[in-house]
Amino acid sequence: MDDTLKQLLAAEGAATDLVKKAEQDSERLIQTAVQEARAQEARFEDRKPELHAAFLEKSDQRAKQSIAEMDRRFQERLVQLREAAEQNEEQALDAAFRELLKGNVTGDA
Repeated sequence: MDDTLKQLLAAEGAATDLVKKAEQDSERLIQTAVQEARAQEARFEDRKPELHAAFLEKSDQRAKQSIAEMDRRFQERLVQLREAAEQNEEQALDAAFRELLKGNVTGDA
């Protein structure tokens, strides 16, 4: 019985040592993970201006593309309106002259 008790105490001591080692390993892993997280956060903070500048540059490019597209559509519409005005100009002048002449003819009578 004495040997069994000694074996149980030795097993308990070994188990306690294993638990302590596991706790130390766990704490070491946690500290390593915390340090890595802090390092990644610091790298992110360092890159913020670069990321912000890249975002602004991309936004600026999109805005310029939008403006160019709107300007192109405006120019196309302006050409269409000028062509329509030129096509209708003679008809409008004829109608205006007829109205003027009609007014003069009725005014003379």
